[in-house]
Amino acid sequence: MFLTTSVHFLFLVFMGMLSLVLLLIIAVLIYSFYQYRESLHIFRWSEMINKRISEVIVYGEETSADKNFSTASGHSLFRNLFLQKLAESEKKFSGAAQHKLKDLFQEYGLQEEALKKLNQKKIHIIAGGIQELTAMNVEEALPKISTFLTHPSPQVYQEAQYAMVHFKGFEGLHFLNSFSTKISEWQQLRLLISVTSIPENSSDNIKSWVESSNASVVIFTLKLLRKFQVLSLYPSVIDLLDHPSVEVRVQAVQTLLSLENSSTIAYLMEVYPNQPLEVQKEMLKVMKKSKDLCSVDFLKDQLLKDTDSGIKVYAAEALCAMEKQDYLIEISKKETSPEELIQIIKYALQEKVC
Repeated sequence: MFLTTSVHFLFLVFMGMLSLVLLLIIAVLIYSFYQYRESLHIFRWSEMINKRISEVIVYGEETSADKNFSTASGHSLFRNLFLQKLAESEKKFSGAAQHKLKDLFQEYGLQEEALKKLNQKKIHIIAGGIQELTAMNVEEALPKISTFLTHPSPQVYQEAQYAMVHFKGFEGLHFLNSFSTKISEWQQLRLLISVTSIPENSSDNIKSWVESSNASVVIFTLKLLRKFQVLSLYPSVIDLLDHPSVEVRVQAVQTLLSLENSSTIAYLMEVYPNQPLEVQKEMLKVMKKSKDLCSVDFLKDQLLKDTDSGIKVYAAEALCAMEKQDYLIEISKKETSPEELIQIIKYALQEKVC
């Protein structure tokens, strides 16, 4: 009796498990079918959208959308895809073509679709919305976008930063006043490209960024100084050669060369001994670029006395740039010259020939 009951119970458990597995299989099949249908829609819609964008760019207002396009444009998934395609296309075109894309954006009322994304919780959706509003120049969205400058996600706050600078230029950099997170190289490049001019009375703001405790803000500001040749802040750049960050010092050396002051090379030689190796190498590169003959004796000392091979290479290359090949050849022929030094000189001379 007990055995019969146990077998019956196990049978029921087995049937229950089997039913559950079947339900899961059915659910997966339904989901897969739904995904397939959605992918098919996206593929077809993408073709329709690409065709429409191409027609508008080539023919302008002379062409109108077909019935299928007009019908699909009421579907939310289609509208989001359309918005995404417009934002992507905007990066590829300029001038009149860009204006046509923005007209298309306005014609189909896609602004609301983009604005809705700013109220979402998913990070990639918010970032995408900011990108789209920026690409389509929806400046009235700027107050809302500015609230994302302090968002915890880099993906979001970087897009907000770019939007601010895209719309407001130099004025949009105000977030640097209190920004404590690292600005990536790519983000710095995006921001630099977007700043096309700086106001005449901007020195105080820029100086505060040079003195920022955030090393990446300082580095970005140095690049800004180089781009716009802000000569008045030369003394502030000099002070950065005592900065705790080696990368800041390297960027400061590059900026000093760019700002073109007759005392730069002499000052670099003066502070050279107290600098980290990486900064010293950058200083030698700057001397090579400047071709200031006041550094010749200094470079000879580095070539002959420094123990680091990299320093010797940069010193030899700098001397070559100053047309001191005869001196280098003479050194290389001395019997007392170490083999390493001879090879370094040969390398530098070969580079000069090339």
